[in-house]
Amino acid sequence: MATSAAHSSHAARVDRRETARQLLQKELDQLPPEERNVVERFISRRQVARNVVREFRETRSLGERVADKVASVGGSWRFIICFGVVLVIWMLVNSAVLAKAFDPYPYILLNLVLSCLAAVQAPIIMMSQNRQAAVDRMHAENDYQVNIKSELEVLQIHEKLDLLRSQDWAQLVEQQNRQIAMLQRLLEQTMRMNDRNPD
Repeated sequence: MATSAAHSSHAARVDRRETARQLLQKELDQLPPEERNVVERFISRRQVARNVVREFRETRSLGERVADKVASVGGSWRFIICFGVVLVIWMLVNSAVLAKAFDPYPYILLNLVLSCLAAVQAPIIMMSQNRQAAVDRMHAENDYQVNIKSELEVLQIHEKLDLLRSQDWAQLVEQQNRQIAMLQRLLEQTMRMNDRNPD
């Protein structure tokens, strides 16, 4: 029971701040703000991982939500198929159905509509892609922070295991020394008894 208390008191001596300094090979004040934040969270045993997607969704403005919706619809097979059907119907109506077509071949009005649609849709999709790139950067930063904290935790576990192993070796040496001393006493007692009874 005393040895388990000694183990826990020695294991508690592993300093989280010293572990971080060993891994990062810099003092806490010299670290960049992001890494310093991770180390401070590690020292205070707080969580580093966060839900980046939820944070991003909660901070979007109305225009950004509309741009994301337009990009998701404009980049889908449903949109491409529906748009293709509309184009075919437009051409059939203006070529075969109507006697006096409102947009006869070469479909100048259709070209104007397609150009306007492309002019509006392209920047909206680019805005959405830029925001997605920002989310990817946030993911990468979060992964980096989680990886740093994981490395710190693993290093601390190694330090604790090394400390426990060295304590176990010290205890084994101490026990061995006690056993040797006991054996020497037994040997001395046996020799004294043999000296008294020289049969």
